[in-house]
Parts: sequence; structure tokens; C-alpha cells
Amino acid sequence: MSTNSLPRSNNNLQPWRAWLVYGALLFASLSVVARLFSLTVLEFDLRLAQADDNRTRVNNDPAPRGIIYDRNNTILARNVASYNIVITPAYQPDDLSDIQQIYRQLSELTGVPVNSGTVEDAKLFAACVPGPGITQLVELGASNSPYSPVPIQCNVSEEIALRVREKAVDWPGVAVEVEPVRDYPTGILTSTVIGFLGPIPAARVEYFEALGFVTRRDKVGYSGVEAYFQDILAGKNGERVVEVDVAGQELRNLEPPVAPLAGSNLVLTLDTRLQQAADAGIQREINGWNSYLQRIQISSGVIVAMNPKTGEILAMVSYPSFENNRLARIIPAYYYNQLFEDPRKPLLNHAVSDEYPPGSVFKLSTALGALNEGVVTPSTIVDTPGILLLTESFSPNEPGRERPFVDWIYNRGGVLNPEGFGRLDFVHCIAYSSNVCFYKLGGGYKDEIPNGLEIDRLEQYARALGYDQATGIELPYEAEGLIPDRDWKRINQGENWSTGDTYIASVGQGYVLATPLQVLMSAATIANDGKLMKPTLVREITDNEGRVLEFWENSDGSFSQKPAVDDLGSRRVSPFMPVMRWDITVDPIIEDFICDSGFCTETGITKTVRPDVIQKVQEGMRLAVIDPQGTLLDIFATAPYAAAGKTGTAEYCDNVAQAANRCQFGAWPTHSWTVAYAPYDDPEIVVVAFAYNGGEGASVAGPMVRLVMDAYFELKAIDLAEQSLRP
Repeated sequence: MSTNSLPRSNNNLQPWRAWLVYGALLFASLSVVARLFSLTVLEFDLRLAQADDNRTRVNNDPAPRGIIYDRNNTILARNVASYNIVITPAYQPDDLSDIQQIYRQLSELTGVPVNSGTVEDAKLFAACVPGPGITQLVELGASNSPYSPVPIQCNVSEEIALRVREKAVDWPGVAVEVEPVRDYPTGILTSTVIGFLGPIPAARVEYFEALGFVTRRDKVGYSGVEAYFQDILAGKNGERVVEVDVAGQELRNLEPPVAPLAGSNLVLTLDTRLQQAADAGIQREINGWNSYLQRIQISSGVIVAMNPKTGEILAMVSYPSFENNRLARIIPAYYYNQLFEDPRKPLLNHAVSDEYPPGSVFKLSTALGALNEGVVTPSTIVDTPGILLLTESFSPNEPGRERPFVDWIYNRGGVLNPEGFGRLDFVHCIAYSSNVCFYKLGGGYKDEIPNGLEIDRLEQYARALGYDQATGIELPYEAEGLIPDRDWKRINQGENWSTGDTYIASVGQGYVLATPLQVLMSAATIANDGKLMKPTLVREITDNEGRVLEFWENSDGSFSQKPAVDDLGSRRVSPFMPVMRWDITVDPIIEDFICDSGFCTETGITKTVRPDVIQKVQEGMRLAVIDPQGTLLDIFATAPYAAAGKTGTAEYCDNVAQAANRCQFGAWPTHSWTVAYAPYDDPEIVVVAFAYNGGEGASVAGPMVRLVMDAYFELKAIDLAEQSLRP
């Protein structure tokens, strides 16, 4: 056959089409190569890390929290076992009927339903919260991590836990986990001091996670010393880096495990026995008066007892309180809301975090300053009628207006007594607590006392006794109180200071505010001959074997076992060593002013308080107990020890009184105060009592103080007798 007879090819493919195909193939090949290069070379470290993450898991093991004791080694906070029933999905039987049989038996034992809701519903519930059924909980856990135990019921009784363990052989996958939870043996008695734990707040998640905490598992201190000493009590969590398979089953440790470091133990200065006496005293007095009056008149109160020489807090009761054991495992919303909405504020430690007008207990500051500044001498006689008329003005050129100031005895017993207390010397002004006398000492009066102490100098002496500043006690949320001055009133009230303002401030009224602890510190400073000690709740910090550890608190609030370098504010917390903030007879902390006609000029000089001035104030407080007209005679007349003290009845008008329409001029509601110390010649204890809306200080707060002091000396006698019997 000739070539001419062969069919001709009809391939008319254009060259550019071929090159397009070749180019696409080349591009695809280069893309694959580039991606491989990126994965194997450029992103090698990243991909290796991701691979390691897929096969490794970091397990965080919780550290045991430190135990809290009182000074006699009575346990105030500890860790107890809580039993949780869990199911590990991967270890369950293969047969569904066997699984359901286990669920039914477990349901009969625990009360958790076999089926309830859906798996999607179960996602909305936190662990251990009732709602989902066993089936739904396990299915949800199996879909997430089949080798992770799923909590079915938490905090079961020891009896149920033992029965589940007995059945564990016949119930594959079912087990009992033991979880430590906080327990407070003294409960409500010490809850405002000890505090409670709660889940890590959302605002502090990053901070605690950086310290090795697990957000949805670990708990931290919310109040009291549990919060203040969180870093010391919490310890340090352990860590295990393990290899896991695709289902999450642990295969082996990849690194040596780091064991948890238990938290340190805290030994407080509290005496639980005295705390019980104080708690019984405040409840007896408040409930007794409310029962007698057939209405809830006294709604809250405080008792604090301290050693004035060392600053050790022996008892601190804030009433009403709360049961911190009810908040130990979970914080029930209904209970927390009940506490939060209670107008008496039971979650608040009223001893350090609430501010009240101190009333006549504040007169110790006025007395100290007036005598030290020469406003009067010990022999000066002050006329104290029942009513004092003052021409009050707010500027030098203003003619002023006449304003009456009355003494507390003016309407005593419902009978008008314009004669008042008559003529009194300095110590009897304190013993009788004459308002008119202290009006004159504070603001002066005509030619009788041309120049009073004035607010500028009164502020200095009040601060020297511990007012208008935090005391530094180891509790969170401490209030600072308020001693107003001319600038404060101009800024906050929009008007100038007047002599009437000084009169009112001189008796602890008006804008003056203080915490019960500050009132206690002022009397303790007088009792301790002018030495202001730092109040403390801590005797020592120990390890698990009882060895005392040295700890320092730095000025930034952190703790270390050595004082921070170049931190002059560091102080040793453990072992206990009394810390004196200042001695007003030695340390020149009082700024000097020259005052004339109600106006004062700062001289730039600082001064101290003469020891004889403190002695005279002490004599006035002693006369309050032994003089026939002393405000505390009826309270301590039969006491087997020598006491000295000061009462206070403070008028107030807060939001509670306003809501009840009780802020009536001339008939304001009053708080009750009493502060006292004993023995008079060598003080061992100082006690303050406060009753919200309690009325007259001596009648309500006075008996509380007496009861605590009696208990203190009785306990001291018992302890001495026991010591004498020991070999």
C-alpha cells in the first residue's frame, strides 16, 4: 500500500495549550515541594511541638493546704477527705446491657437517675451539679476523653463510698476518688477571722495559672486569713509530664515527676476559749435586749480583745457571722445571696472593715491633746452646764448664729438637768465623760478657755493614737476611718470649717469615723504608756513537722523567708516578735501648730507627748470605774481586778436609720461603745465592745467587756493551776 493511501492525522493541537498544561503541572509540583519544605524545614520546631502536644499531657497534682491553729493548738481550719464516685468510660464493659445494669445499681445507691436530659444538656452543667443522668454524663466524658474519670456524685458519705469500693470488682470503670476539702471545726465562731475558700475569680485567672493553679479545680482564699495568707497556706502544686495515646490513656512518664509542696501551717494568736466567751457575751447581750424590747433594735456588734503590750489579738467576734463550712465544697448561690443581701452584712468583719462614729471613746484623743498642748492643766476647773450656747460662724467677718450644744446628762432619765455636771477638773471630765467639758477643750469657749485644741491639732493626736489609718492587721479589706479637717470639709461639703464642727469632732461625732479595732488601739496606746503596738493575728508559721519557719512580709504585701533587699518596710511575721509602730513619748510624730481664735498655723516642728499627760488620762479612765459618778462604776464595781476604761454613746444617721425615718433632730439613734483594760497598773488585756443601735454605752457594751475580762482572768487562773500540776 502506498503512503498516499494512509489516513492523515488530524492532530491540530496548538503549542500554547500544551505549554499551559505543562505549566500547571509544574506549578502543582513546586507547590507540593514548597509545602513539604515548609513543613519539614521551616516549620519543623512548630510541628514537632504540636506532635509532642498530641502525645504528651501535663498532669497537675494539688498540694495539701496548710492547717490553721489557735495559740493553744486548737484546729481552726483543716483538710478532710471528700469522696466522689467516678466512672472511667474506657474501662466499662463492652456489653451495653452490662453497663446499664451497673448504672441502675449505682442509681439505687446514690439517687442519681440513670437517664435525665440529653448529652447536650449535660454540657451546661458543671461537675457534681445535680441534673444530668449517669448515661448522659458518661457519654459526654467518653466523647471528650475516655480515660478521664467522670464525676457522677460528689461528697458522698463514707458509708456509700465503702459500698461502692466493695462493688468496684463487679462494676468495671466505677471507682471512688478521694478529694481534700476544707473543714472548719470552729465554724461560725471564727469564720469572720478565718474566712473561706472559693473558685479562682475570673479576674485573677492569669495570675493564679502562672503560679501553677488549675482554674476549675483549685480554690483560693476569699476572706479572712485564708485570703491574706493565701500564698503561704496554698503551697505549690506538683507536676507530671506523661505520654498518652490517641484516646488519652497514660503510657509513661516523660520527665521525673515533681511532687506537690504542702502549704505551711498558720498558728494564730486567738484563744478559742476566750473567743467562745466573747461570742456568748455578745449574743447574750444583743438577744437579751432585743427580747426585752420585743423588737430587733441591736442588729450587729463587735468584741475585740488584745494584749496591749504585744499587740496579740486574743479574741475577735463580729456579729452576725456566717457558717464557712457551708461554703467549703461549693458556694451555694441561695446561701451566698442570703448573706450578701442581709442589711447586717454578715460577710463583713465589722471589727476592721466597717466604720462608725466613735462617740465618747474618742475623747481620749481630745484629752491627750488638750493637756499636752496646755489648753488646760490638771488643776484647771471647767464649768460644765447641761447646755452650752456657742455663737458659730464660718468666716472671721461673719456675725454668726447661736447654736446650743448639750451634755449627755442634760436629759438623763427623761428629766431635764440644765445644771449638768457642774465644775470639773481634767480627770473628772474623763471619768464623767462630760460633753460640754470636751466641747471647750476641743474648740475653746470665750474667756474661760480662749484657745481650744482645734481640729488641726486634734487630728495630730488622734492619728498618734492610731485613728485615720489602717492598723496593718493581717486581714483583707481593712478600712482607714476618717478624721476630717478644714480641707476635707471644703472639698467634700463645700463650706468652711467652723468652731461647731470642732466641738462635734472633739466628742467623736460629726464626720469622725473609726473601726472598732482603731478604738481598741487608741485605748491600748494609753494603757501601754504611749507605745502603739502593731496588732497581729499571727504567732508563728510552721511546716508539716511543726518546725517554726521564718517569714517576712514585704511592703508590697508579698511574703518571703528572708527580708526583701532594700525594703525598709519589711517586717518579720514568724516567729512572733512584738512590733512597736511608735512611742508617742519618744518619737516626735506630732506636728506642731500655733492656734489663735480658732485658726492654726503649722510651725514645721514635731513634738512628743509628755509621760505625765498619759498618766493623767489613765487616772481619768480609772476614775470612770471607781468614782461614784463614774460611767463604768456599775459595770466593774464587783470586779476582782483593777480596771480602767471609757464609755461612748455615738449618735448616727446612716442609710438604715434614714430608711426607718429615725434621723430626728434631738432624738437620733445611738451606737453603744465601751473600751477598758486591766489590770490598771500592769495591763494584760484591753477589750472593746460595740453594739450597733445599742443605745447607752455602759448599759449595753459595758457588760460585754466585763464578761470577756472575767473570762480572761478565769482562764489565766486555770492555765496557771494546770502548769503547777505538771511535773
